[in-house]
Amino acid sequence: MRKLLHDEISKNRLSLENVDAGERAPIYVLLDNIRSLYNVGSIFRTSDGAFIEKIFLTGFTPYPPRPEIEKTALGATKTIPWEYYRDPLEIIYKLKEQKIKIVSLEHTDSSIPHYNYNPADYPLCLVIGNEIKGIRDEILALSDIAVEIPMYGVKQSLNVSVAFGIALFDLLRIRKTMQV
Repeated sequence: MRKLLHDEISKNRLSLENVDAGERAPIYVLLDNIRSLYNVGSIFRTSDGAFIEKIFLTGFTPYPPRPEIEKTALGATKTIPWEYYRDPLEIIYKLKEQKIKIVSLEHTDSSIPHYNYNPADYPLCLVIGNEIKGIRDEILALSDIAVEIPMYGVKQSLNVSVAFGIALFDLLRIRKTMQV
């Protein structure tokens, strides 16, 4: 086994010049009231790795251009389309009109493990809430489903950008099962 060099990895990737030619995963992301600029940057970078459709930044979530976001995004703010909306409900209503499922990543009385998501329910918008308070009740009320990451230790949750990465890549895996 040999670790690949940067040039070897890069030749199989999109470039900034041809990023619009790539086929994006039918997944949108809505960040609501995220406090940390570094979490936002990390979510941009993870979203680029999954090559999602778009990120919606809402509430008091910080948005580019900010050096703290760029530090962890490593340029992903230029490869993933994004929009800012003060009110998250505005974009949720628009997405629902387009038949996009609203999937909240939150522990609720009816949430299912993220790995049990229905592979037929795409496109979707994965909603990520505040690092302390989670997803607002008015957003949960509009959600089609809530998914959770089962926790087996003492802590009840993961860092928001870590939880996002786990859920996002499992949703991609589930979608790939319906394409086979």
